[in-house]
Amino acid sequence: MGLKQLIENCKINDTQAQSEIYKLFSSKLFSICLKYSRNYAEAEDNLQDAFLTIFNKIEQFKHKGSFEGWLKRITVNTVLQRYRHEKVFEIIPDDFAEDEEIEIDEDSVNIDYLLQIIQELPDRYRLVFNLYVLDGYSHKDIASMLDINIGTSKSNLARARQILKKTIENYKTTRSLQSL
Repeated sequence: MGLKQLIENCKINDTQAQSEIYKLFSSKLFSICLKYSRNYAEAEDNLQDAFLTIFNKIEQFKHKGSFEGWLKRITVNTVLQRYRHEKVFEIIPDDFAEDEEIEIDEDSVNIDYLLQIIQELPDRYRLVFNLYVLDGYSHKDIASMLDINIGTSKSNLARARQILKKTIENYKTTRSLQSL
């Protein structure tokens, strides 16, 4: 059975089709949930919430554009919805000056460590950092998605970068001291 037929069967609440869609896309969507969640358990909860939303709204998918892209948008929005209600953002004026980019020497910091420290950022910084740096959204888009102003998005990105830079510098210092 092709993807189009699976989608159509999901629209009539076919649990076998829903199970197949879950099997096909759960690992990709879980990685998105993990990126935006505080921890593994919360990512699992967010994945389940995302699939509930997906199956409740699947009749809205009209086979125009990528189904996977549609799933990813719903997943990101589902995770972000949790944070919108928690009011994790502090409001910053729109004229906030953005800090410079941080260069990361990929030979001295492995990707697993980098992903770990990103996940450990406070919610407001982690969400903006991931949306801007990892997913390529503009500050205008982020402000709209998170119901904050553009200055808050810029401020939270700058603060995330500062925290990451300091954490990476401490990591490098510790590693170089251990190698002595």
